[in-house]
Amino acid sequence: MFSYTVTIATGNQWFAGTDDYIYITLVGTEQCSERTLLDKPLYNDFERGAVDSYDVRVGEDLGELVLVKIEKKKYWMHDDWYCKYITVKNPSGDYVEFPCFRWLVDDKEVVLRDGRAHLPQDDKTGVVKQHRQRELDFRRKTYRWKEWQPGFPMSIDANRHKDLPRDIQFDSEKGVDFVLNYSKAIENLFVNQFMHMFQSSWSDFADFEKIFVRIKNTISEYVMQHWKEDFMFGYQFLNGCNPVMIQKCTKLPDKFPVTHEMVSVSLERELTLEQEIEAGNIYIADYEILEGITPNCTDPCTLQFLAAPICLLYKNAQKKILPIAIQLGQTPGKNTPIFLPTDGQYDWLLAKIWVRSADFQHHQTITHLLKTHLMTEVFAIAMYRQLPAVHPVYKLLVPHIRFTIAINTKAREQLICECGIFDKANATGGGGHVQLVQKAMKSLTFRSLCFPDMIKSRGMESKEELPTYFYRDDGYRVWEATKSFVSDVVQIYYTSDEKLQGDEEVQAFVKDVCSFGMQDFDHCEFPKSVKSREELIEYLTVIVFTASAQHAAVNFGQLYLGMYPDEHFIEKPVKAAMEKFRKQLAEITRSIKIRNEGKKLPYYNMSPDKIPNSVAV
Repeated sequence: MFSYTVTIATGNQWFAGTDDYIYITLVGTEQCSERTLLDKPLYNDFERGAVDSYDVRVGEDLGELVLVKIEKKKYWMHDDWYCKYITVKNPSGDYVEFPCFRWLVDDKEVVLRDGRAHLPQDDKTGVVKQHRQRELDFRRKTYRWKEWQPGFPMSIDANRHKDLPRDIQFDSEKGVDFVLNYSKAIENLFVNQFMHMFQSSWSDFADFEKIFVRIKNTISEYVMQHWKEDFMFGYQFLNGCNPVMIQKCTKLPDKFPVTHEMVSVSLERELTLEQEIEAGNIYIADYEILEGITPNCTDPCTLQFLAAPICLLYKNAQKKILPIAIQLGQTPGKNTPIFLPTDGQYDWLLAKIWVRSADFQHHQTITHLLKTHLMTEVFAIAMYRQLPAVHPVYKLLVPHIRFTIAINTKAREQLICECGIFDKANATGGGGHVQLVQKAMKSLTFRSLCFPDMIKSRGMESKEELPTYFYRDDGYRVWEATKSFVSDVVQIYYTSDEKLQGDEEVQAFVKDVCSFGMQDFDHCEFPKSVKSREELIEYLTVIVFTASAQHAAVNFGQLYLGMYPDEHFIEKPVKAAMEKFRKQLAEITRSIKIRNEGKKLPYYNMSPDKIPNSVAV
């Protein structure tokens, strides 16, 4: 008899354990074991967080182990089970790892490959080729594309979170977190009173302080003290929650007829406005995309309004960014005056508030929702449809799309749906937010998701010109560290560009994103194939960066980039690349901490220890 020791780890999340019957079949190159019940007398098998070992005896050597089949059968009532991994010790004493990280529901079976990553062209035997194809066939039936709204990126075909495949639903613990975080937000912001405030006239700007009554920290208190001041208004364009609107002004647009005489009192270098523009000292933020968007009219008792402002900004001698002119519409004229710092105190303050309101709508709907959440979902669905779990690109990406589809489905179910939170709280609610995404999609391109390209396209790449644009500086470093890690992994599995070109699965993944996820929009310029390793490295860096660092920068993050608790990769070269990545990120974290010491407005949003792996973790 030959003895194989099977070790099975059950997940730590709530309700991960099971009392159902668990069976295993070992599949080798020579033959298969019999279907074996895993059960110990007088022992509660497969409890939450448990690691259990069992002996499986066979009459003959199975050869090299290639597959493990796990089956779950009802004991008393169906009881979902989360299997983390299976390790098999063969008769010669060698260990073979089989990552799982999946739920087994009802009377379900799962067939696992060993943990080594394999490209499709590297599979030689019929049994593994068949397993690979069956997995993809099942996934394509399970993960279907659906258009939630015309002109949107495609999303998952599921109306409710509970309709999703179990493997991508929030586990119970994360689901509770979602509810608790929402409840905490309601509690912290006194949203009921907050909403009521907006349904009546304000008597004092001090009402703003009521919003922050429960949020007490050094930064929030500093902001509350200085929010009316021009330097704070300008600083937010660089390092606030929407640091992607400001761009260098090389020529004043005709629709914004600011003259030197209007702003001369704000200029410090004894130069004309035109000369300041030529010297690179003038910046602009244009919210043209908000023009024509329908304001929220879901509550007939509350009139709501939207502006599409243009704001002119000046870099003074201390290299601080200050507003020097604001126009609250796109068409100049008598009804659209240009507001200046020399106007009445409250006229200028209200003009800045209207800009901030527009910035909020842009941030929530375009920068955050569209360009991180919805785009990451496109990559996630295509990954599940076209890449089997054994593919190295799947193993690389799966930590970064974790729960993305779940949180987006929850958003469509509760937040951005008709009568959802957006309708109750946002000026673009009631359909305006949908129009805004549709409008933004017409200018969204693949290159606009590449961080260095996005920075350069706005003329914001020079650290010498703007030394306090920390979003840019930290983003560059995290982008390069991420790209270096992705490059290390890609080079391990693709030894040549020809090998990449011959990988039908990764090519199908890239094509699925463009042809289905982005609906093959001509303007989007998403690639339909990748011909070189450099192209693949950039493509995958965009996905990882968008889901982690970029989302953290515009959503205020938690911790985890570079941490991979679920070990989808088992190969030593990849683990070495991960360790190298973690060290690079640790150094970035350290330098950011040093830079922030003593600052009244420290910037931590791109610090790796504050960046979650995915948009939902």
